[in-house]
Amino acid sequence: MTVDIVILAAGKGTRMRSRLPKVLQKLAGKPLLSHVLDTAGQIGNSRLHVVTGHGADKVQQAFPDYNINWILQTEQLGTGHAVMQALPSLAAEGKTLILYGDVPLVTGPSLQTLLAETTASRLALLTVKLANPHGYGRILRNNNGAVTGIVEEKDASEQQKTIAECNSGIMAVDNTVLAKLLPKIGNHNAQQEYYLTDLVELAVADGLQVSGICTVSEMEVQGVNDRKQLAALERSWQQLQAGRLMEMGVNLLDPARIDIRGKLVCGQDVSIDINCIFQGDVSIGHNVDIGANCIIGETGSRVVIGDNVVIKPNSIIEQGIIGDDCVLGPFARLRPGTELASGVKIGNFVETKKSQIGRGSKVNHLSYIGDAEIGENVNVGAGTITCNYDGVNKHRTVIRDEAFIGSNTSLVAPVTIGVKATVGAGSTVNRDVDNEELAVARANQKNIKGWPRPKKK
Repeated sequence: MTVDIVILAAGKGTRMRSRLPKVLQKLAGKPLLSHVLDTAGQIGNSRLHVVTGHGADKVQQAFPDYNINWILQTEQLGTGHAVMQALPSLAAEGKTLILYGDVPLVTGPSLQTLLAETTASRLALLTVKLANPHGYGRILRNNNGAVTGIVEEKDASEQQKTIAECNSGIMAVDNTVLAKLLPKIGNHNAQQEYYLTDLVELAVADGLQVSGICTVSEMEVQGVNDRKQLAALERSWQQLQAGRLMEMGVNLLDPARIDIRGKLVCGQDVSIDINCIFQGDVSIGHNVDIGANCIIGETGSRVVIGDNVVIKPNSIIEQGIIGDDCVLGPFARLRPGTELASGVKIGNFVETKKSQIGRGSKVNHLSYIGDAEIGENVNVGAGTITCNYDGVNKHRTVIRDEAFIGSNTSLVAPVTIGVKATVGAGSTVNRDVDNEELAVARANQKNIKGWPRPKKK
């Protein structure tokens, strides 16, 4: 049976004080709507419909890789009106799941439960009990506990406002029921809007059952209307991720000071110090120690870190593969295309890009290694630069096994340094150096006796 998933994403988000549509505001490094789409993608045999309004072009352009039926709501006249715009696109038979682009953390299991409860004679709602329900629609039940309706805050009596169980807005409905009852929704309320919540009362009046499924997680039905709510939900999300990591055996020195903005998988005996950020797709092996203030990965990137790796504080790994037993940092930066074999050392203020560094090699201080291939057991001295760019094109530097590069050396690519070759400190090398040769390319030193030092007038 087909499941139509309708996601309402037409709101402007005025309280965000932003030029971006609300559903493009980011939580854990990706747009709010992206979270909803990814969860909806867990539902098999489903079709995605997204109802847009404010900033519709921006929203649509932000998701080129999703198979979405985009629906424009030209006037924002309420949630019921928004679903009415999608009605012609829905299958004649099946079920419809209604979600919200600004309620990002609803879970797949909750949606599956809603769908399982939904039949041609019963619709299902996701509800939540709140300590402070102000602003939410209240769930009305009869003496037998059956749901009979939902009343919005603006239309609720003082007694109804004391009800703690609230409507999340998320529901599942049989398509034939939706097609029959949705056009009957009116706008006779304080806001003169078409409330989707009225569907419940219409269903009860039509003799249908309404199943109210109360989630234990307030976070998964929390909507976002302003920056404060967004920040609070971010912290809730990060707290959840920190808890998951600790359950896996990861040692977090302070669970309140870690940010995961992508996928993070860790082996055993991993220790992560404070203020570390993980982005993209990051895989960490066993017995890895990550110092404070490190940024691992970036959006859309993949980082693989082997076993027994030490990443010292304030290091950045944008993308790359880090072999076992490597030591990085402090203040190291690994840019895309970096591949380190086992036992490599990348020291303080070293930057690498599109480079492969062989087993046991060391680049310990103040160096730039770009577009390079470095063999095994190579020592690169402090202040070494691979001059890979001629203003138009990039060129490769090759350093063979066991070569020694002296400090303050410039290797002007394309150039190859042979096996066990040595480059003297302070050299600028623009020709190949053969195996076991010594290259010295520096100006002759001149000492002038009796030279008078300048004095201030």
